[in-house]
Amino acid sequence: MRNERLGKYKDQLLGLIPEKRIVTVNIPRPPRWIIEEFKKLKGLTPTVSDILDSMGINGAISASVIKPLQQEKMIVGPAITLRYILERNTITSLFVEKAKAKLADRDLYAVSESGDVAVFDVGGRIISTQGGLSTLMAKRANLAGNIVDGGVRDVEDIRELDYPVWARGVTPITGKYRLEAIEINGPIMCCDVQVYPGDLVIADDTGIVFIPSDKSEEVLAKTKAAIERENKIIEAINKGAKIGEFREIFPADKW
Repeated sequence: MRNERLGKYKDQLLGLIPEKRIVTVNIPRPPRWIIEEFKKLKGLTPTVSDILDSMGINGAISASVIKPLQQEKMIVGPAITLRYILERNTITSLFVEKAKAKLADRDLYAVSESGDVAVFDVGGRIISTQGGLSTLMAKRANLAGNIVDGGVRDVEDIRELDYPVWARGVTPITGKYRLEAIEINGPIMCCDVQVYPGDLVIADDTGIVFIPSDKSEEVLAKTKAAIERENKIIEAINKGAKIGEFREIFPADKW
């Protein structure tokens, strides 16, 4: 059963989470060409946020809530997910007992594919689930970046590694003995946005958007059309176009 469930990843796990809590390693990632097409575009998250709104999808998070640790970074990739809950016992008792820590970031990386984006659900608690060593492991796994609805630490190390990270907060407080990894690659919440493994993640200085994997091609087409329309408006403004010309491009109340 172990071989069937975990396939090629079976010998890469460190045993940080019970195998039964790894929901799947077979993630419905968007086609690679869609990811590469998104990477060619600029100023993505505001445009995609508007498109998701028009499709009735709640999928955007502000960069003032989940903040980029480095400026001028943009990532696009499929989500892999990790959900944490608070430990039942006190941190003091677990230290005294020399208990096993239950952070599973490295096992998440072990079942990743190149270009994935690790998304951590910590319930918004400013407790660290990622530091310098975790970041080094993520970079070695060739992930695109991490989104953490919780805390991170060793910020200097993360920046020195030049690894893109967005986090709710920065803290010296470890998640060791405070948090328990409850599930890998199941549905999670990031702020108030539902995220499934394989959802397409786009993050930049403005914020983060999550596109359902089965909607990624549709959103790409609409994004390209919106950017083309906006470029026409910019060109018209720069040329000193008259009001009537703007109306022909796009109604002003839709800008």
